Amino acid sequence: MSTDTPGSQSSLHRANLERVLRAVRMAGSLTQAEIARGTGLSAATVSNIVRELKESGTVVVADTSSGGRRARSVSLSGDAGIVVGVDFGHTHLRVAVGNLAHRVLAEESEPLDVDVSAQQGFDRAERMVERLLTQAGFPADKVIGVGLGVPGPIDVETGALGSTAILPGWTGVTPGQELAQRLGMPVHVDNDANLGALGELVWGAGRGLGDLAYIKVASGVGSGLVINSQIYRGPGGTAGEIGHIVLDEAGPVCRCGNRGCLETFVGSRYLLNLLNANHPGELSLSKVVQLAQQGDLGCRRVIADAGRQIGMGVATLCNLLNPRRVILGGDLAEAGELVLSPIRDSVARYAIPSAARQLSVVPGTLGGRAEVLGALALVMSEMGESGVL
Repeated sequence: MSTDTPGSQSSLHRANLERVLRAVRMAGSLTQAEIARGTGLSAATVSNIVRELKESGTVVVADTSSGGRRARSVSLSGDAGIVVGVDFGHTHLRVAVGNLAHRVLAEESEPLDVDVSAQQGFDRAERMVERLLTQAGFPADKVIGVGLGVPGPIDVETGALGSTAILPGWTGVTPGQELAQRLGMPVHVDNDANLGALGELVWGAGRGLGDLAYIKVASGVGSGLVINSQIYRGPGGTAGEIGHIVLDEAGPVCRCGNRGCLETFVGSRYLLNLLNANHPGELSLSKVVQLAQQGDLGCRRVIADAGRQIGMGVATLCNLLNPRRVILGGDLAEAGELVLSPIRDSVARYAIPSAARQLSVVPGTLGGRAEVLGALALVMSEMGESGVL
């Protein structure tokens, strides 16, 4: 009988190696005690596995302190592999190159015209990836995978980008397949809200939490859901479409075909239209936030009203999923308490009291970088351990 059959010592050892590696890979670095707690393995087993991984050059171990005591911090070796993140947004293209120790080695952002064709967008992404890999000093064959963020739903069966008003010329394009052919690398694709959630979970305001929702308010409204430390996408990939909760059946017609969706009351186009009469000229959501912070009463009112509407959507999420934290991202998050306080007021009013008490509503800490860092984290979560081992 083979010694590597399920249940054999060697297969159990391999499974334990992979559990330790996954824990370290997703956290960036952990002490041996934290690995033991997170994996359920004994301290002795963790110690032996870490020693073996260190000898093979897979992890590095450094002295640190935890709770005032000396400890050993374990992280993946900087040369264990490289990951690339690409984020297409409404007005930008961002690319980042990082290693498996969660260190960002190179990062760049360029303005992107909303009317640019998919082919032109991928041309620019390809050039940026090649340039940043050169800048970071790594050849293409060191890349384990590429994470790609797009501003719209991805059909889980075909990989095609669904109907989107964010990049209107891209509907029906299969972005993962296109970029993989150009770069000759495996590509993992997800929508911007899911990647924002993953970015904040791994790198930002959601670190250490297993349950959260990330809500991005910019041109539209999207939400990424994390349940038991995993992005929840649903069978069709559309879980978390909080922007299409109906608030008013007689409200404005939404791009989805319904009336009065949350997005029709808090998306940038709607908010800017409210202010155009008093602010002639080119307004953007970030400019509205800036004016509000400087004391402009009209801008402050529009942001507060948007916060109350978002809070109604958050209350619905609370009642359904009971997350521990909601993280606000996108341009509107820059308003801080001007938008967060009205969100909390609506949650207190509309959510089940026990769910509202357990919830914290906070701004993201990564700003506009959340999605591209989430794209790096996406590769880390999807890659498996075989490449590292």
